[in-house]
Amino acid sequence: MSNVDLARVQFAMTSIYHFLFVPVTIGLAFLTAVLQTVWHRKGEAAYLRLTKFFGTLLIINVAVGVVTGLVQEFQFGMNWSAYSRLVGDVFGAPLAMEGLAAFFLEATFLGVWIFGWDKLPRRLHLATIWLVALGAAGSAAFIMAANSWMQHPVGYQTNPTTGRPQLNDIWAVMTNPVFLWGYAHVLLAALATAAVVMLAVSAWHLRKKSHVEVFARSAKLSLAVLVPTMFLAMFVGSELGVVEAKYQPMKIAAAEAQWETCQPCSFSAFQIGGGNNDQNPTKIIAIPHLLSLLATNTWNGQVIGLNEVNAQYQQQYGPGNYVPNVFIQYWSMRVMAYAASLVLLLGLWGLWLIHRNKLETSRRFLWLAVWSVLLPFAMNTAGWLLTENGRQPWIVQGIMRTSDGVSPSVGTTSIVISLIVFFLLYLVLAIVDLVLMLRYARRELPPAPAEPVDEPPVPVGIQ
Repeated sequence: MSNVDLARVQFAMTSIYHFLFVPVTIGLAFLTAVLQTVWHRKGEAAYLRLTKFFGTLLIINVAVGVVTGLVQEFQFGMNWSAYSRLVGDVFGAPLAMEGLAAFFLEATFLGVWIFGWDKLPRRLHLATIWLVALGAAGSAAFIMAANSWMQHPVGYQTNPTTGRPQLNDIWAVMTNPVFLWGYAHVLLAALATAAVVMLAVSAWHLRKKSHVEVFARSAKLSLAVLVPTMFLAMFVGSELGVVEAKYQPMKIAAAEAQWETCQPCSFSAFQIGGGNNDQNPTKIIAIPHLLSLLATNTWNGQVIGLNEVNAQYQQQYGPGNYVPNVFIQYWSMRVMAYAASLVLLLGLWGLWLIHRNKLETSRRFLWLAVWSVLLPFAMNTAGWLLTENGRQPWIVQGIMRTSDGVSPSVGTTSIVISLIVFFLLYLVLAIVDLVLMLRYARRELPPAPAEPVDEPPVPVGIQ
């Protein structure tokens, strides 16, 4: 493997690993805030117990997730120094805002929330968890703004002396259509991920007949959040696809392995074969017009094929192969879509059981709900691969190729050693996080306070 391939593997590993924690943090912060708000308004002890229980899971996730995020940022200086030098004047602004504003807000008020149970007025303490949630969402906004600029560069001008892009319109960056739809999609996916985590933990306790009355509430809350969130996520994801078809037609064509231009275009549910060296795979169950609808929002819309887009790019950017890895793109799209569909079906099933007052007694549903916790992580990882692999061979669309962004002074040995070190580090962190999350998720709830209003507060995480 070349240095470019090794650096890409290392960055993919760090990003995918970090993105296992990010959606849980964003979504669980909001759900914990909702639980505490319900307790604040109703004064029922069950919601206070649930707030502390799921708040502790949030703290464990944040503690491990922050470490992985720090390693990811070091990657830019380690293996991608040429990229950092070229786009630092643009890319640095949203990253700085993320660190100085959003992450600072999230980290500070998470600490205040943890240690403020017995010290702050109840309303002020409630405000701190909402500030944590807003900080987590804000952090994702700035990261997504930076990433969306790589997908569709806007709000910059090229310095004639240095040849480097310089930011001249931050508003254009923050209203980039790729960012607006992509950020909404990420927020909804995060909320769905946390809802499934809450559902899985609640279902495990309901199967064990542990605190049935309390965990039935969190299971119902998670389902009430999950179903509308998934409907919205699918709608927003569809609109994001239309935007990407306009600005990154190669990405959408590769996601369907559509080599020739078509109108109207069918969507294949499954294919045998395919890839960059096989332009005639056997497509199974073609759904007429669906690709046109997903890519153009019209029944008979045209989707430009990979061969035609590649020819256009060769005329615009010079000789070369601009087609990404079609196999990854095609299957990432389907894993994301099929996992999302299964999550939605599970949510609808759960709502039906609530309607029939059978949620707590349906052993089959509860068993599936526990194992469904794997689905949103598969969905999120596939979505990340779909977005980032579809941009290749560009590291910044139309400005810099990935092969030109690596650090020229870092040798193969250094990349391999750091890759092995990061892999082992992440393996240890994954085991620690999994053990902590499973151990705490299976714990009994703390005893209910006799008087919720006057109960002696217990710091979260040390019950």
